[in-house]
Amino acid sequence: MNIRLAHPGDLNQLQQLEQTYLNDELSGSEQSYGLDGQAFGLAELEQLIAEHWIVVAEEEHGEKGEIVGYVIAGGWPFFESWPVYRNVLRRLGDFSVNGSKITKVNSCQYGPIWIKKSCRGQGIFEALVNYLKLQVQPKYQFMLTFIAEDNLASFSAHTNKASMQVLDFFTFDDRDYYLLALAAK
Repeated sequence: MNIRLAHPGDLNQLQQLEQTYLNDELSGSEQSYGLDGQAFGLAELEQLIAEHWIVVAEEEHGEKGEIVGYVIAGGWPFFESWPVYRNVLRRLGDFSVNGSKITKVNSCQYGPIWIKKSCRGQGIFEALVNYLKLQVQPKYQFMLTFIAEDNLASFSAHTNKASMQVLDFFTFDDRDYYLLALAAK
């Protein structure tokens, strides 16, 4: 498994993976929630690759690799146009981790993270998060994310495998979320 930063040649595979797993999450819910800020178009993915971070897990298949997972992180200016992220930003001044107050300047948004179903449970989640953390460290002290209360598998992975700390519990658009932080430095 090759863990690396994404490049523009990965865009088609990234879009296909995202659409597949966004549909999985929506079809697994009792109601269809609008995941504002969780689905990125081609322009947003290009911007993330150029100015922020997308880390991919790639299985080698001869000369061509298959992306089987990826994780995104970026500065708040990229995300703050979506209402759910503005809601998270309004909460930042209330939290500290290891004695350091979390701010818009010292933190970034982490996620979503998607991993192909047949590749789950093989350590890819940890490898993606650890590689991303190394990329983010020079610029940000903290990575923040939010996870829907009903997404127990993701919550467990983030709190157990990534050692993310729960900062808060909030409701947005009639759906409940945990707000989590990971110290990148």
